[in-house]
Amino acid sequence: MQAYERVKTARLSSRPTALDYIHSLFSGFIEFHGDRRHGDDKAIVGGIAWLSSIPVTVIGIEKGHTASERMERSFGAPEPEGYRKALRLMKQAEKFSRPVITIVDTSGAYCGVGAEKRGQGEAIARNLMEMSTLDVPIITILIGEGGSGGALALALSDRLWMLENAVYSVISPEGCASILWRDGSKAAEAAEALCLTASDAYSAGVADRIISEENLGSKEFYAALKADLRDEIEVLIGKEDLTELRYQRFRSFGRRENDL
Repeated sequence: MQAYERVKTARLSSRPTALDYIHSLFSGFIEFHGDRRHGDDKAIVGGIAWLSSIPVTVIGIEKGHTASERMERSFGAPEPEGYRKALRLMKQAEKFSRPVITIVDTSGAYCGVGAEKRGQGEAIARNLMEMSTLDVPIITILIGEGGSGGALALALSDRLWMLENAVYSVISPEGCASILWRDGSKAAEAAEALCLTASDAYSAGVADRIISEENLGSKEFYAALKADLRDEIEVLIGKEDLTELRYQRFRSFGRRENDL
């Protein structure tokens, strides 16, 4: 499958969304709302739950399935209060020693005057700074689109897993084509150049695992993913100097073996 075909697959409204994963992987989910400053951003859902016997904080970017759901969720484009809500939950998780699991699916942060006035860039930057020193395990699952800083604000983690047809890029192929060639119709060419597929991210060390989409959305799919998550969290909980290992992980991106 070509890169742009994977982009279009990642955008399908029929794909499981963050809430589908939350309700299928976790039990006892209690959603929290608001950033304690401005309001509640419905593009980001988060709260506490159980992963088998492990209490966790789970945060996801939710797109919705139907047209009305997608409008309500701003098509999965979070505003500053969404990122601040996510950070509030992550700091709470650190206080109570709960691992954090983030589920990412966004074309990017919300592009609007109001979001900019309320500090969109600062909210994303603060998440990156705080996540870099968060003293609990963080695992990110990229289930669809991973667009620019809007995705990275929930993905500065100890492990990044990508679904087989998920994509991760600094810009959309259409946006890239419009900038480079002033021709949005060259999106397929831009997608290849951006190296945005899961296999590209895995080769560069950005992604730690590629999750097969065979039986995507089935009970078997979620059961296998749940078991893998539980095993990975148990490994990370036992790590000393977790923040230093996280730092070194990001420092190693893009390096080849003969460069080390």
